Amino acid sequence: MNDNTTTRRNLLRMASLAGLAGAASASPQAPPRPGSASVYGLKFQPREKVRMGIVGVGGRGTSLLDNFAAVESVEIRALCDIVREKCVRGQARLARAGQTAPAEIYAGSDHSFEALAQRDDLDLVIIATPWISHVPIAVFAMKQGKHVGVEVPAARTVEECWELVGTSEQTGRHCMQLENCCYGYNEMLVWNMVKAGLFGELIHGGAAYLHDLRSILFSNEGEGLWRREEHFRRNGNLYPTHGLGPVAHYMDINRGDRFQTIVSMSSLSTSLASYRDTHTAPDDPRRKEKYLCGDQNTSLIRTARGRLIRLEHNVSSPQPYDRINLIAGTKGIFKDYPPLVYLDGQGGEEFVSLDPYKQRFEAPLWTRMGEIARKLGGHGGMDFLMCYRLVECMRQGTAPDIDVYDAAAWSAAGALSEISVAKGSAPLEFPDFTRGRWQRV
Repeated sequence: MNDNTTTRRNLLRMASLAGLAGAASASPQAPPRPGSASVYGLKFQPREKVRMGIVGVGGRGTSLLDNFAAVESVEIRALCDIVREKCVRGQARLARAGQTAPAEIYAGSDHSFEALAQRDDLDLVIIATPWISHVPIAVFAMKQGKHVGVEVPAARTVEECWELVGTSEQTGRHCMQLENCCYGYNEMLVWNMVKAGLFGELIHGGAAYLHDLRSILFSNEGEGLWRREEHFRRNGNLYPTHGLGPVAHYMDINRGDRFQTIVSMSSLSTSLASYRDTHTAPDDPRRKEKYLCGDQNTSLIRTARGRLIRLEHNVSSPQPYDRINLIAGTKGIFKDYPPLVYLDGQGGEEFVSLDPYKQRFEAPLWTRMGEIARKLGGHGGMDFLMCYRLVECMRQGTAPDIDVYDAAAWSAAGALSEISVAKGSAPLEFPDFTRGRWQRV
């Protein structure tokens, strides 16, 4: 599995599951596929336990396994991965977490997930596989009557976004994007400040995924076996949702506003090649790779209500981690990294600490579960809270915080950025995945 040629073959087989086309050739206005009914606000059927299977037990899948296993009333009954040993390690982790019944293993094939999804004793299927296989697995699982939680981005093309929406509506099963950053401490606190009107009428926001992943991309294990491949054929924002999801929440996207247009441009591509040439042997076959994706991608999104969002992506350059996480309105502005706020009337011309606002605006979820979340770790606790909250919604019989319309809109920002770049940074319209329902929610 560490051989690059073998990895490339596996990716091509996974692509054949969905008949994926390149993003640049996809139409940004692909015809909608009407479902039977909207899943807006669709409540889960209440249940005492949440029985789940996990597809993909690598680094991210193992982290999700640990976090879900720490949530009360969760039973992880099945594990799936192409590499059987990863499932075996997952079984051991579940045993150490106190789960008495071993999870059944499905392994050895790109299609092993099908048998897992066909089980009649699962409520939820979690998908933590390479991006290229997210949609075919999610669609198959929903058609088997399972709710789905899919890692980010949920989809890579506009056509795939429509497929998720259509399948969710046709089956009445939720497809929830597992966007952990929406559950970050600052993100949830600032969302409460927005809802309380502290920033006034919102005008613009900033969102990004700026993260030096060069060592991970050239690793001989984990994401290094597949994620660098995305840079061969795609040029745009490959990973839009970490920064965009929280800003979409601030702006009530799909719930009173929606993404309407996008313009995107990419820089030259040079950093990955430079890193490779200084960190690999002269005869390393990766020296022959040609990277298409620009080091920096910057997009501008305009919403139906006239708000602007600056969206950035860069995983190829040396830099500190940053998601920008900015929101501004008629009464003030918040910006993260570090978290600072400026409100009209506070005096002076300097930002101040967010600390004075924490007691009043801390999210109840963090107040209730923050201590255990921080102990478990996982990106500062946001991973556990994401998992906990999803299980809580399923047990209580409420609608999920993030639905398939969110998954489609946030993921489509990446697909549309590629098309805009390919068309010389042409402006493109966002599809309305809600079919106008965003105005009535």
